[in-house]
Order: sequence, then C-alpha cells, then structure tokens
Amino acid sequence: MTTIAQNYFALVIERLNTVMETQAEAIEAAAEICAEAIARDKLVFTFGTGHGSFAAMEMFPRTGTVTGFRPIVESTMISFHRVLGDGGARQYRFIHSREGYGDAILASHQLDGQDAMLIFSHSGLNAVTLDIAVGAKARGMKVIGVTSVPHSSSTPSRHSCGKRLFELADVVIDTGVPKGDASIRIDGVDGAVGATSTSIAIAVGQAINAATAEKLAGRGVKPFVMVSPNTTEKAAADAQNDRNYAELWRRLKAR
Repeated sequence: MTTIAQNYFALVIERLNTVMETQAEAIEAAAEICAEAIARDKLVFTFGTGHGSFAAMEMFPRTGTVTGFRPIVESTMISFHRVLGDGGARQYRFIHSREGYGDAILASHQLDGQDAMLIFSHSGLNAVTLDIAVGAKARGMKVIGVTSVPHSSSTPSRHSCGKRLFELADVVIDTGVPKGDASIRIDGVDGAVGATSTSIAIAVGQAINAATAEKLAGRGVKPFVMVSPNTTEKAAADAQNDRNYAELWRRLKAR
C-alpha cells in the first residue's frame, strides 16, 4: 500500500474517532427523535443532494436498517455522475441552487408534523437543502442535520432565510470535515485529494440507525430490521424483508 493510501485511511480513522468522541450525545439525541417518530407509527424522512444523497439512501432499505426511515431521493440531484449530457453536473449545479425546488419536493410527500427529517449535507448552505429544512420545521417536524460545522460556518447561506443547516436543525451532528472536504496534498498536484465527507456521513447515519433500533427495543417496540438475502438463508431473509416492506406500506397508506 502506498504512503498516500495509508495517509488517507489514517485520516478517515482519525475523523471517525473525533466524531465518536465529540458527537455521541448528538447522535443519541438524533436517535431519540427517530425512535419517537417510528414508535408513533410515523416516518423519518432522509434527504441529501449530490453525494449527501448516498447517506440518505443508505438509511433504508439497507441491510441492518430499521423500517420507518424513508429516503427522499430526487433523480435530478443524484445522477450527475455522467457529468455531460442528460442529468449532468451543470444541471445539478443549477437545480440544487434554486430556491423553491425543495418546497415542490416536500409537497410531493404526505408529511406529518410527528414525522422527523434527517438531512445530510457537508456544506449545509445550498438552496434546496435549506428549503427542505425550513419546510420541515414549518410543518412541525424535528430536523436533524448531519453537516460540517467548520465548512458551513465559513461560508454564507445561499438561501433567503439567511441560515445554514447547523443553524436550523434541532439536533446537529458535526462531521468535523474541514472546508473543501479533501485534505491530502501531493507535490505537483493542483488541489487536495482524499475526500472524507461521504464516508463520515454514511457512518454517522448507520450509527443513528443502530441507536434507533436500540431505543425502540428499549421502549418495548420491536423494530422491523432489514436482513441480507445473499446468504444460505435467502428464503427466510426474503420473507422478513417482505414483512418490512409491508410494514412500510402500512405506514404510508394511512396517510
């Protein structure tokens, strides 16, 4: 393994350790909000744009995740990997900076004031992300933000509310990732390499998910947990996951 690769892994481990040491209370508070919503037969919506959408999608129906988390994933803001052509990077840059689009997204979901909203955004300052936060709070929902306070606090909001995600959320989990995200410098290379915000955000999301399961069990509410079908117990796994999907549909059709 090259020294650069070793440095990258050491950096990720260091940042995860910092989150574990400094954000435990916030993660517990976030899990309490999620458990309360799910125990009430409500939903925890998860949202992110760009790379933040990866963490939002990981919350369900990923193996080991709890039924009740409900990702909101807009194809217009996750498919820019093609860069050029349909749904490219320039279209993404345009759309996620347009205030009001998040309001249209929220209007397409049957939201309840007792639901919760979990938002993943490294910068926490773009228009659509803040539309979602403002709109969720206006509906009475608790908002959880997974974001980089060092990055966000160094850059003005790009929304008419004048605030950033860490200033709007009821609970903030600070990833601690520095401004600019990538942090490894190489002689002769313009710009830093080795982004870590996505890895940290996904880890935080899974920690919230696991803590939510524990809190539900502590309330006497048995969580519906997704299991891997890629084992010799495929039939049993498929049956359990089908029960989980049915439970999600039960929650949705009551709206």
